[in-house]
Amino acid sequence: MNILVKISQAISNFVWGPFMLILLVGTGVYLTVGLKGITIRKIPDAFKMLLKGRDKEKLEGAGDITPFQALMTSLAATVGTGNIAGVATAIVMGGPGAIFWMWVTAIFGMATKFSEAVLAVKYREQKDTGDFAGGPMYYIKNGMGEKWNWLGWAFALFTALAAFGIGNTVQSNSVARAAEQSLGLPYWATGLILMFFTYIVVIGGIKRIAEVTEKLVPFMAVVYILGALFIIILNIGELAGAFALIFKSAFNGHAAVGGFSGAMMAQAIRFGVSRGVFSNEAGLGSAAIAHAATTTKQPVKQGTIGMLGGFIDTIIICTLTALVIIMSGVWTNGQTGAELTTMAFTKSLPGPGGLIVAFGLIFFAFSTILTWSYYGEKAVEYIFGSRLIKAYRYLWVIMIFIGAVGNLKVVWAMADAMNGLMTIPNLIALLVLSPVIFRESKAYFSAYPEKNK
Repeated sequence: MNILVKISQAISNFVWGPFMLILLVGTGVYLTVGLKGITIRKIPDAFKMLLKGRDKEKLEGAGDITPFQALMTSLAATVGTGNIAGVATAIVMGGPGAIFWMWVTAIFGMATKFSEAVLAVKYREQKDTGDFAGGPMYYIKNGMGEKWNWLGWAFALFTALAAFGIGNTVQSNSVARAAEQSLGLPYWATGLILMFFTYIVVIGGIKRIAEVTEKLVPFMAVVYILGALFIIILNIGELAGAFALIFKSAFNGHAAVGGFSGAMMAQAIRFGVSRGVFSNEAGLGSAAIAHAATTTKQPVKQGTIGMLGGFIDTIIICTLTALVIIMSGVWTNGQTGAELTTMAFTKSLPGPGGLIVAFGLIFFAFSTILTWSYYGEKAVEYIFGSRLIKAYRYLWVIMIFIGAVGNLKVVWAMADAMNGLMTIPNLIALLVLSPVIFRESKAYFSAYPEKNK
């Protein structure tokens, strides 16, 4: 078992190491430049399209869910423990400056998210079940040709394996711990409750998942955002200093203070980029699987909506978490992860503060379980066909209980490695198919000049 952990950790160290992180951000920079910055210029338009995408009656084209539901479903997967524990880890390991590099990663990652959604819709397929299926495995096969199908198969395999870890057992374990600490529930009880609520959602497939996430994600995000904003307003005098510290530390590093061991600029970049990618999943290709089910005739339109995933996840939610942690001053006391975030919220708002974090951990993790069930399902379907879908859904529900009560050291190591390996086939496809992305985008915005203002 220890050998398996060591092998997984070695793979993880490579796929989340400096070379791959440079490739991830570099791909985002290349796509941003190739798209002439539309992913930055079109943010206001994207929010307008998102709100219009809620009305099923006004949609054109084929698909299973609305554009709004597709984004909420993809956000359900990305708005998770990374927004709470990941941000805290980035600050502790890389200093407050790591947050600046998380922002940089998110801004360029928006172009990656845009591109993934464009290709997902353009190269999707309608299966024998009547449902639409897409994502990196499909735009590799249908965009790059059958000879590259092995690469699409590799992506599907990595996704199927990662799903049971990062999207299932790790999440149910996080919920069980949060419920035990805040509510006193034993792990097994949390496991059973999670199994029940997950079952009644995932058994209905993407349409039911989307119906739940379009309500759950806005609700949980608004509650968490308002809670964090309330704390920031209560401590508004510390806000300017927090931003100043972030920018200063981003380029100069940060000396040791209290229980904090100090961080060089290189550490700020490394942990800011890695935690940023882990949080918003730009480059992993996972979100493309959800966007492929969208009801639309325009791949670029869904790409414009899809790019908001990175903006909402990192620029808004991660930033608020970071500000509360930095403004509270507890980031130097030696704690890390969710414990540090809980401490920061509790100190800033005694009583309700800790409950806000517990609420976030529970609901963020539950929503991640729902969406990753779909990601894993589509990966399994790509490899084995539609016949195993129902069996997969039942297995998914059972694994939730195992995750809630089990020791996940091995599972976490393997999941982290498989999660990182997903980026390799996806980045290859994005770079090879980038001319298609640029051509589709130019044609769309030329046909609709009013959207190009």
